[in-house]
Amino acid sequence: MANNNKNGNDDRALYTIGVAAELLGTTDQTLRLYEKHGLIKPSRRGKNRFFSNNDIKWMQCIRDLIHIEKISIEGIKRLLDYAPCWEIRRCPDHTKEECSAFKHPNKPCWELTKTSCSENGKDCDHCIVYISRTRKKG
Repeated sequence: MANNNKNGNDDRALYTIGVAAELLGTTDQTLRLYEKHGLIKPSRRGKNRFFSNNDIKWMQCIRDLIHIEKISIEGIKRLLDYAPCWEIRRCPDHTKEECSAFKHPNKPCWELTKTSCSENGKDCDHCIVYISRTRKKG
């Protein structure tokens, strides 16, 4: 898998759905299923889905949870409801100390400040924690 982060491009959406599926050893339909269930939110260019290295890592984690740990998609969705975002994103201590979500764990970061994720070059619309918790409301 292309996991080179020399230029900090792990968030750059480079891979089409077919390439991403091949890298993961799965099918396009499986990735569409993950998307349908709110586990992933690929970048879009027109009607085409594109995935970053971080997306690939997350999807591999999903596949490992399903195939190795034997956790269902519904089970993964429930886990995401209970795990704090800083654990899912593996934030370093210095980032957590500045993070409003870490300082106020009883409130979602997107309610505390609209800039929590964007400060780190992220957008809430692409954050798996935000996606998993807001899909129920939509």
